[in-house]
Amino acid sequence: MAIAVKLDDMLHDRRMTLTELAERVDITLANLSILKTGKARAIRFSTLEAICAALSCQPGDLLEFQPDTDAAEQSRAA
Repeated sequence: MAIAVKLDDMLHDRRMTLTELAERVDITLANLSILKTGKARAIRFSTLEAICAALSCQPGDLLEFQPDTDAAEQSRAA
């Protein structure tokens, strides 16, 4: 996936557990875990906003664009 979720790093930096963040953001632990592992296909802006507020960070601190090597090669070939 081209978007990497750096939630684990941010939680470590803030010395916060996933369970604590789930309680603060009012999201299920299961859904937050899906986001943390990079398996989420989408995130609502309201959820992203709540996570950023709880972690005192910016969306760019949590999300990073990492181009797929296959996609990059295909765009060069076109």
